[in-house]
Amino acid sequence: MKIRFAFYCFFSFYLSLYNLKAQSLNLFKQVKTETKINNNGVSTTLINKGKDKVFHVFSNNTNTKNKYAWSSILIKEKKRLSKYNFISAVVENKGKTELDVIFWVTSGKGWNAVADTITLAAGKKKTLTCNLREQFPDGTFKLNPNYINQIQLMFVNAKGFIDVEWSALKAKEKINNWDRPKNRLDVPIAKQTKPKAGTRFYYKLNAGSNLYSVVYLPKNWKPNNSKKYPVIVEFPGNVYYTKQCYSTGKPEDCVIGYGMSKGENAIWVSLPFVDYSKNSIAENGWGNADNTADYTVKTVNHIINNFGGDANNIVLTGFSRGAIACGFIGLRNDEISNLWKGIHACQHYDGDGWKGANMAEALVRLKRLKKIKLFETDNSESKLKAMLDKVNADVVYYNSGLKAHACDMFLDDRTSTLALRTWFKSLVLN
Repeated sequence: MKIRFAFYCFFSFYLSLYNLKAQSLNLFKQVKTETKINNNGVSTTLINKGKDKVFHVFSNNTNTKNKYAWSSILIKEKKRLSKYNFISAVVENKGKTELDVIFWVTSGKGWNAVADTITLAAGKKKTLTCNLREQFPDGTFKLNPNYINQIQLMFVNAKGFIDVEWSALKAKEKINNWDRPKNRLDVPIAKQTKPKAGTRFYYKLNAGSNLYSVVYLPKNWKPNNSKKYPVIVEFPGNVYYTKQCYSTGKPEDCVIGYGMSKGENAIWVSLPFVDYSKNSIAENGWGNADNTADYTVKTVNHIINNFGGDANNIVLTGFSRGAIACGFIGLRNDEISNLWKGIHACQHYDGDGWKGANMAEALVRLKRLKKIKLFETDNSESKLKAMLDKVNADVVYYNSGLKAHACDMFLDDRTSTLALRTWFKSLVLN
């Protein structure tokens, strides 16, 4: 009897270990060289410790002006991850100062990111965990786990010495396959490719420049065709990372224009903020605001002349920084303001005070609005009404209900997005 009981206990213990192992997936196994590691402001070395792999992340750059530094790996598991609930990693601060750490899992095609955060004291170790099924307050999924493309360890305001080990990267807790929300759009990934219908590609006005926009041509687009296509021009939000917001500040991560048109019957151009003197794109701030306005005009004219853009049907849009830019850049002078037939702004507006966009100067720019029609998403009518009434603006207000600083609402069929699409279609067809 004792032998049978001992055997039962041993078998149960072994079975529990087997089930525990089956419930997790070691993601470090696929990382065989540092070529799969993307660094910003740090260096990362892959160390083999027995059967385990450890990333050693190091930086001694005390002069950096970057608010964010990171080490990230590119993920290939993708569809397998849709069967798991969490991704976790063990992070150990081996340095002498505390670090503000964000552990990210990001996904592509216009989907968002999930995070776990901690202020990690010197000499301490902590397991950070991201929930792959996390939702915005209204129940909208943040991630599509089939499109997970990156796992990222980010350091915020780390001005000095970084010495961190990152280990035990695993997908955990098998659950039912993730069900894709009905009618959710996937945004085409920007690629280095030649312009053709149904593709999104990087586009430069000058081949030797560091400045670029990202252009999408609709599936019905044809080269050398007499048909003209409405154009949506979009400015991105500012670079900004918190647990609830993943914003790179780059034009390739814009999504509103695709959601507005559903990728149909319109050219979509995602534009950067630029500084000619630095030959660079500004992920933070305006770059040089006058340069950005000039670059916008030149790019739009290229789209009109080279891709069949309709000069009489151009709509400007933007999120956060990009929403402010709809006035701060888009109404900066007569040349640029004369481009627009409509303007859509989401979550912020010119005149709210961010980085010089003060109300007094916004009111001067607003005089260039003239017959341009407006659509405001998640901007308070009570705050904007007095300002817009001064110019008798034709404006529509909608609340998306997302209750988050993000653009995901433009990729589903909620009421505010359907209203925006109707507004856009009626605008460019009249």
